[in-house]
Amino acid sequence: MFKILLLEDDTILSETLVELLESEDFLLTHVDDGEKALDATFLEHFDLYLFDVNVAYLSGFELLKTLRESGDRTPAIFITALSDIASLSYGFEVGADDYIKKPFDFDELLVRINALMRKSYHSYSDRLQAGEFHFSIEKEELYREERFIALSPLELKITKLLFQNLDATLQKERLLEYLGDGKEMSEGSLRVHINKLRKIGLPITTIKRVGYRLASS
Repeated sequence: MFKILLLEDDTILSETLVELLESEDFLLTHVDDGEKALDATFLEHFDLYLFDVNVAYLSGFELLKTLRESGDRTPAIFITALSDIASLSYGFEVGADDYIKKPFDFDELLVRINALMRKSYHSYSDRLQAGEFHFSIEKEELYREERFIALSPLELKITKLLFQNLDATLQKERLLEYLGDGKEMSEGSLRVHINKLRKIGLPITTIKRVGYRLASS
């Protein structure tokens, strides 16, 4: 599932967003101040950040600036009542991918989230192809021709990252860090899961001493 970290201190708005986004099958983690949000990023990997700006302890701007300086490239949208050009400009300067002003329409937020989902896969389409397999970005599901392939949670995470880096070599270290979510994972365990994906036919190539590559054709 697509995992979102929501930083919002407005109780009513945050409850509404959690309910609505979960109804769209997103997995939400909600925090109400910047320090809690920073701690959450150390504990697990997220696919998207939704950050309010004016929150306690660490503002959304300061939080994203800190994350970007540490090398975190997770797509981020600021949700804020600030509407002046200086704030808008600074939001993009510290690393935002998008900016939506309160009050906003929920459907508009969904459009922006889905656009960033596709962007994270370097694609303008919802469908990514690898030989006879395709991956649906919106559903986060794998298909062989038109037949759905059931995957374990770890196998889905590996598949997702391979499709996000289609035709590029994915370093083992990055895979292990992504899969571990802050916990240690062994290379042996990674190989077992890679081999399971190969058994269903995914064309995954081992790049010796470096990592793995999924070819589009």
